[in-house]
Amino acid sequence: MIRSNAAANSSRRATRSPPVPEPLVSAARAAIAVLGCSQSAIFQIITRIRELRSRYDLKLHSLSIVIPAYNEEKRLPSSLDQVLSYVLGRYEFIEVLVVDDGSKDETAECVRKYAQTHPSVRLLQNPGNRGKGYAVRHGMLEAKGEWILSTDADLSSPISELDRLFEAATRGGAQVAIGSRALDRSLIGVHQPAGREYAGRVFNFVMRLITGLQFLDTQCGFKLYESTAARRIFSKQQLDGFGFDVEDLFIAKLLGVKVVEAPVRWNNVEGTKVSLMNGLDSFLDPLRVRFFHLQGKYRES
Repeated sequence: MIRSNAAANSSRRATRSPPVPEPLVSAARAAIAVLGCSQSAIFQIITRIRELRSRYDLKLHSLSIVIPAYNEEKRLPSSLDQVLSYVLGRYEFIEVLVVDDGSKDETAECVRKYAQTHPSVRLLQNPGNRGKGYAVRHGMLEAKGEWILSTDADLSSPISELDRLFEAATRGGAQVAIGSRALDRSLIGVHQPAGREYAGRVFNFVMRLITGLQFLDTQCGFKLYESTAARRIFSKQQLDGFGFDVEDLFIAKLLGVKVVEAPVRWNNVEGTKVSLMNGLDSFLDPLRVRFFHLQGKYRES
């Protein structure tokens, strides 16, 4: 099931397309076979070839991956190994931006050492501990890929779920696709503690009530942005903390950027950086978003 901020579209899973050469070759053979037929028959075959070509051009060629990190020296090497083993060789351009948010451990040094043998990995550093929202915005505005994936350092959503987001974006004609745990909870392998899961549902209810957004899960840290849309959205982001996702989706709606919500696999990983106070404070973020909107912070110049 995929939900859109323009409309809640009915969901239909599409079968995977066959490899590119076979259908094009078949179409060409058919064209040769009917060269003596009517012009309309040949025109139909040419049209079909063009349709197939346009479908196969819907491919992710250039990708940046943004990973916000705070005290992640223990998790990052394994997570980066998993990311690179999946993406290298799949795209014409790939970069992984690890944004260190003023870590107190050796996160930055860990990434520097890793980048020495993996040139597609790059370290960005915030001026101190500014918050996850600041870190993601920093990475998004520095990214060079045509599409930009934001994912948490713990890879609670496996990197392979990227394909699910890109398929949802291309199918829905959207510039943003956000991973959702709420659309299909059977995809959750390891659940959060009951209290945190319940708090998340309450937050979503409050968020929808205040902002008017209809997404069922804004807080899953797995989101894919087309680069032009990312720059338009993140250049206007005001929040630095954990409520930034709501703000970015609200900005997208104001700017007319289409967003789709797609179910993804997800597993809770222990070691959350969200403190009780940060969690409680995030309930105020939808109100802050409304306040910034009234102040005109989200207008395009």
